[in-house]
Amino acid sequence: MHNVSHGLNDIASILSNPILNTDSYKASHYLQYPPEASAMFSYIESRGGRYGRTLFFGLQMLIKEYLCRPITPAMIDQAKAFFTAHGEPFNEAGWRYIVEQFGGYLPVRIRAVPEGSVVPTHNVLVTVECDDPQVFWLASYLETMLLRVWYPITVATQSWHLRQTIRAALEQSSDDLTQLPFKLHDFGARGVSSAESAAIGGAAHLVSFMGSDTVLGVVAANHYYNETMAAFSVPAAEHSTITSWGRERETDAFRNMLAQFGKPGAIVSVVSDSYDLFAALDVWGTELKQAVLDSGGMLVIRPDSGDPQTIVLQTLRALDASFGSTLNGKGRRVLDNVRVIQGDGVNPESIAAILAAMDEAGFAADNIVFGMGGALLQQINRDTQRFAMKCSAIRLGDDWHDVLKDPVTDAGKRSMKGRLTLLRHRHTGEYRTTTLPLEWDERTAESDWDDALVTVFDSGKLLIDVSLTDIRHRAHAHEG
Repeated sequence: MHNVSHGLNDIASILSNPILNTDSYKASHYLQYPPEASAMFSYIESRGGRYGRTLFFGLQMLIKEYLCRPITPAMIDQAKAFFTAHGEPFNEAGWRYIVEQFGGYLPVRIRAVPEGSVVPTHNVLVTVECDDPQVFWLASYLETMLLRVWYPITVATQSWHLRQTIRAALEQSSDDLTQLPFKLHDFGARGVSSAESAAIGGAAHLVSFMGSDTVLGVVAANHYYNETMAAFSVPAAEHSTITSWGRERETDAFRNMLAQFGKPGAIVSVVSDSYDLFAALDVWGTELKQAVLDSGGMLVIRPDSGDPQTIVLQTLRALDASFGSTLNGKGRRVLDNVRVIQGDGVNPESIAAILAAMDEAGFAADNIVFGMGGALLQQINRDTQRFAMKCSAIRLGDDWHDVLKDPVTDAGKRSMKGRLTLLRHRHTGEYRTTTLPLEWDERTAESDWDDALVTVFDSGKLLIDVSLTDIRHRAHAHEG
């Protein structure tokens, strides 16, 4: 590929240049607004989708990574070279103005609902405003980067709803709700599009759960959300560590797992379907049973093929026959010394079906942990929750004017208008979107409503730096 200038040789610097973190056509938009435009206001919302409520998460990651470092003259030179060769105009004067007047920090104000909030769809979640007449267009230029918050929100939303599904199963069949945070383990790292997706999506899952094998997701949660260790894992076998022993020595491979990791209080996960799951279950329950008991640990069997609902029940019944079970306070059976982890074919539908089948068969939800991969981090898109960022107000001269789109061909794409904010009822927790400014008489007449949006970023400064601990507390404060 021919580089148009020396400044485009370094792909790392290109990917970290906020001027280039946009769509091509954004470069030309500064020439398209009314000439008297002096300020702009945009917002982000979920316009509906698979879930009726969204769990807001991930904006802090984007802000810390992309907006807390200043634009530099070198970035401007690099962007100018690119857009000129690319066929787009470039607002060099506007970007030079940002460097000269603001030290390179973008003069935009971002307000958002606190991360961890669970908000019904069709409400404003984020607003972006720029009131500097020289660079008002920044409020829209940042759309490409900021709207990617759809991804962590959607992952966090799906995980939160799955937490409610699993919680309900535990409440019905278990005496122990403390295991809930470890019931859905992230297996998604290899199934996503990039390392960045693994980090962002993996962190989003951890709002609702504390088990993950997606290392980059845990690292991101620790780094961006001020945690020492956001999630945990256990030693686990993969097929290669079993099949490398050969079929005739599979029992030796199993025995080695117990010898290496089977300690009092420990958990060891062993994939057991490399050849014949049912033969393996028989070995675990006969030849290796005493070794399992003597280890003092918890053996977790992983079947990894076949119809998930059928295989889980067959595995549970086989383990019950060999290791036994105890009836809990809900009249359900809890296996002794062994558990099952299902990581194949796991999605929202199969989780609900497996839990229902287990309950009908008399097994407590204690007996299973789910591992979720592609369905957790990859089988979603921006339309899962129909995310959009739109301009809703523009200041022409000294006066603000409403802006909206209302396509006759799709009423679902109708956007909101005005300078928006989100109100929350302090007693019921109900949300509603309204317009600014909030008049004093409205606040007086409806004193139970508070402004739910807070300013999280202003002109290069992150104003709210929340911890994952606080986000988790907010997300789960009213569940159950």
